[in-house]
Amino acid sequence: MKLSFLGAAGTVTGSKTLIEHQGKRLLIDCGLFQGFKNLRLMNWEGWPFDPRTLDAVVLTHAHLDHSGALPLLIRNGFKGPIYATAATTELCGLLLPDSGHLQEDDANFANRHKSSRHTPALPLYTEEDARHALKFFRPVEPGQVVKVGPINIRLRPSGHILGACSAELRTARGSLLFSGDVGRPDDLVMQPPEPIEHADYLVVESTYGDRLHESYDGGAELAEVITRTAARGGIVLVPSFAVGRAQNLLYEIFLLKRAGRIPDLPVFLDSPMAIDSMHIYQRHRREHRLSVDDCKGMSHIAKICRTVQESRELDQQRYPAIIISASGMATGGRVLHHLRALGPDHRNSIVFAGYQAGGTRGARLVAGERSVRIFGEDVRINAEVISLAGMSAHADAAQLIDWMKTAPKAPRHVFINHGEANAAEALRIRIGRELRWDASVPLLGQRVEITGL
Repeated sequence: MKLSFLGAAGTVTGSKTLIEHQGKRLLIDCGLFQGFKNLRLMNWEGWPFDPRTLDAVVLTHAHLDHSGALPLLIRNGFKGPIYATAATTELCGLLLPDSGHLQEDDANFANRHKSSRHTPALPLYTEEDARHALKFFRPVEPGQVVKVGPINIRLRPSGHILGACSAELRTARGSLLFSGDVGRPDDLVMQPPEPIEHADYLVVESTYGDRLHESYDGGAELAEVITRTAARGGIVLVPSFAVGRAQNLLYEIFLLKRAGRIPDLPVFLDSPMAIDSMHIYQRHRREHRLSVDDCKGMSHIAKICRTVQESRELDQQRYPAIIISASGMATGGRVLHHLRALGPDHRNSIVFAGYQAGGTRGARLVAGERSVRIFGEDVRINAEVISLAGMSAHADAAQLIDWMKTAPKAPRHVFINHGEANAAEALRIRIGRELRWDASVPLLGQRVEITGL
């Protein structure tokens, strides 16, 4: 069996791993590169394989760094099935068309304002491309076996977000397990990741491979930020992923309000996709910890902003409030308009909840930069910038080690991906020291052959 690491190697984005075995070709995830410009430019490059020769795609979860390149793959000739859980399939039904729509909007904006070096500026793909891609999804239940030639594929819940799974590939001779993104055992909303059953070889993520999560005291830090911002008459702006992070934030704010730990400020959810995601959470209640009443509470805690006009009006407010708006790393979406309008005011706060990939506006602001470029303009950020890393949906280094310890035996080798270079290398060292397992960090584009499968 041969593995080619075509994304998420040396970075946390662009997840793609090609599997070749006995004449069959599988792609595990098909994500967009995000963050640094040199990574984003890779989305425009040709495929290192012929998509027409691919037999299937196995999708671990819906986030765009794992699913966002699927419309490109299909536009370039892929015609096989995309296997994913039902929840992932439904979430992709929101995320992918929205991604295409935003790219069309960005291209139109660049053409109107002549802010691109390309004439005309073009979208990476369109909303129509994305909707066409949805026709190739084939939902499977966790634990259900799907066969692609001699390979048996099984998805196993991994926490992280709704529908997220690890992907177990088994042949007559052994098994290969892709962790996908591993959730936290103590996540406020999601169930913990299932233990490992089979893994002769393991490909594991390393987003937080070099750090531990700060202790998270029931939203205490979030409560402090909201309270002091309200005291100075400011607005709390929370860039948030529409799937996963927005739901956690709404539930956290619901709990804080119910306990009287924050002022009773108006909350605005300015992300139509996050709104629609709530219904998917309600339909898949067995996959998370929330009760029916919890789902209702978090759904009703915020005023919904569906139209562009409603979104614009948020920036004209003259009273304290909380605005949750996509995207989570401030790479696009409605939050950019809020950031441009609210960032210069020192009374406001910008709260980043979760991981910020290198090269994104979120990462630059968290690192201390006080000027970001938005829609071709340099915007001065005088607002307080807070990072709530404790709200991440990814397992930290110790939690990844604990999850790997559930394996019934030591894998023959561990490949570490989906992490910045320092994080991946730190996890490699820790795996060797604590587990005594053989591990390596593949390079982008590296092709390896594994024996015994």
